[in-house]
Amino acid sequence: MQDYWPYIVIIIAGWLATDLWRWLGVLAGNRLQEGSEALNWVRAVATALVMAVTAKLVVFPTGTLEASPLWLRLAAAGLGFAAFLLAGQRVLVGVAVPLAILGAGLLWL
Repeated sequence: MQDYWPYIVIIIAGWLATDLWRWLGVLAGNRLQEGSEALNWVRAVATALVMAVTAKLVVFPTGTLEASPLWLRLAAAGLGFAAFLLAGQRVLVGVAVPLAILGAGLLWL
């Protein structure tokens, strides 16, 4: 049992660090009006965080993407976003088009 003690501590600490805040967010979120400034701010922050992670993955990739040139990754992201908008904001298009561009670009290079 002593060998598992560090893992138990990590699991409990991980749960406290994430789930506690999620439950508090649910409790606080139930009291917010749909069009409130606070909810708009939360959405803006969430969107900014997702875009920051996406930009980091495009500009500083790891793994197989690390071998691809920056111009190819930027072109795939830009054209994928344009296709996403032109297709009426369909997520499938926004995922498939950049993947196809990256795949074709990596095969071509």
